[in-house]
Amino acid sequence: MTESENARLGARIRAYRNMRRMTVRALAAQARASASFISQLERGQTSSSIGMLRRIASALGLTVADLFNEDDHVGHRVVRREARPELRTAPGTRKFLISQRPLQNVEIYAGEFEPGSSTGTEPYTHGDSQEIILVVRGRITLWLGPTGSGDVHVLDPGDSVEYRTSVPHRVVNESDETAEVLWMIAPPTPSS
Repeated sequence: MTESENARLGARIRAYRNMRRMTVRALAAQARASASFISQLERGQTSSSIGMLRRIASALGLTVADLFNEDDHVGHRVVRREARPELRTAPGTRKFLISQRPLQNVEIYAGEFEPGSSTGTEPYTHGDSQEIILVVRGRITLWLGPTGSGDVHVLDPGDSVEYRTSVPHRVVNESDETAEVLWMIAPPTPSS
C-alpha cells in the first residue's frame, strides 16, 4: 500500500475506534497488538498484515472490507422485513439485524421468542455499552445480574429497560404467546 492509502486506512480505523469510544489500548488488547502499533497504524506510519487487520476489524465489529470502504456517505438504507439478516440464536428464538453493517453509532436487533424460549440458560454480557430492550408484542421476563441474584423485570408491550451490556442479562418468554422485542445498543459492542 502507498503512504496515502496507509494514511486513509489509519484514519478510518481511528474514526471507527472513536465511534466505539474505545481507547487505543483497548483496541490493541482486543486485537492482540501493542498500543504503539495501533497508534502508528492510525497515523499511517506503518502497514499491517491481513491477519492483524482481521483482528482489528473484529474488535471494532467490522469486516476487513469495511476498513477499506471509503464511501463516507452511506445514505438511506431500506431493509425489508423479509430481507433482514438473521443471526443464529437459541432454539425457539429468532434474532434479526436491523442496523446495517458496517455498524457505526448504534446497533439494533429485532427478536422473536416463542413461548418458553430464552436467550439461553445463563445470563451473558457483551462489551460495556448502553442497551435498551423494548417489548413490541407479548410479554418477556428480563433478568439483570448474576444467576440467583439480581433484578427480575416482567415487561409488557411498550415497556422498556435500559442497562449496561457489561451487566449479565437474560431474556425469557414465560407467557403463552410469541413475544417480539427490539434491542438498541450504543455504541455498537465489539464482536466476540
